[in-house]
Amino acid sequence: MSSKENVAINQLFERLECRYALRVLWALRDGHPQTFRLLQDSVGGITPNTLNTRIKEMREAGFLDHGSDGYIVTPSGADLLKRLSDVQAFANRWVAGRNKK
Repeated sequence: MSSKENVAINQLFERLECRYALRVLWALRDGHPQTFRLLQDSVGGITPNTLNTRIKEMREAGFLDHGSDGYIVTPSGADLLKRLSDVQAFANRWVAGRNKK
């Protein structure tokens, strides 16, 4: 991997590694807008202050936007979620495998 590619992936991971960042995006994966309160409930366990911070960061990164009906993923956010779609199937297999032990 080139150093330019390393910089790009490191920047993306830095943004997504923040606590609850992926959960906020994942909660919006169905494409339906969510109000702040509904998004907080969808993420679960996140404080209003942390949610505000994550929303701000995800908006700055170009993954979220706020429309008249609430928060939605942008085309860039939808592209990222599409690329992460296999995570659900992997998680199901992983949990099933761990439960067998």
